[in-house]
Amino acid sequence: METGKLIIFSAPSGSGKTTIVRHLLKQFPNKLEFSISATSRPKRGVEENGKDYHYLTVEEFKQKIENNEFLEWEEVYAGTHYGTLRSEVDRIWAKGKHVIFDIDVEGGLNLKKIFGDKALAIFVMPPSIKILEERLNSRSTDSQESIARRVDKAEKEIKTADLFDVFILNEILEDALIKAEKVVIEFLSK
Repeated sequence: METGKLIIFSAPSGSGKTTIVRHLLKQFPNKLEFSISATSRPKRGVEENGKDYHYLTVEEFKQKIENNEFLEWEEVYAGTHYGTLRSEVDRIWAKGKHVIFDIDVEGGLNLKKIFGDKALAIFVMPPSIKILEERLNSRSTDSQESIARRVDKAEKEIKTADLFDVFILNEILEDALIKAEKVVIEFLSK
């Protein structure tokens, strides 16, 4: 079976990677398709199963780990797992498209390790931790405790930026979107 490439967007929570990924999906609908991650966390707000995430119970998630159904997975916080199902990547490749990921830093680096040159790993950098915290606060989807935990995690994640192939600073969104389009086009035309 002909396989495509993988485009991995990783970043601390609140740095704008989801906005950039959505933009690329609109720009290149015939080339890219979003890989829907699996998670054991509960749905937030209007999220839908099979669209935002594949929602699994902790038991279901652990069963899939046992069955080797994940390309990568991790327990991000106690009892909260995230992972990339092998079947998701195969499903997208079967359509003749490339896979685009919106995934946390550790997951992104794990995928890059597995797929090497077939994967482009892009790190989206927030302008500062302070701005990141403001963005998380303005979302009003997380408790203060959760925001503090995310900011703490972001500080650690930023230190891994140089392990990625490309680095995009998301200070002015338009500039970040243009740079993202450019690096994706270059990678896919190789």
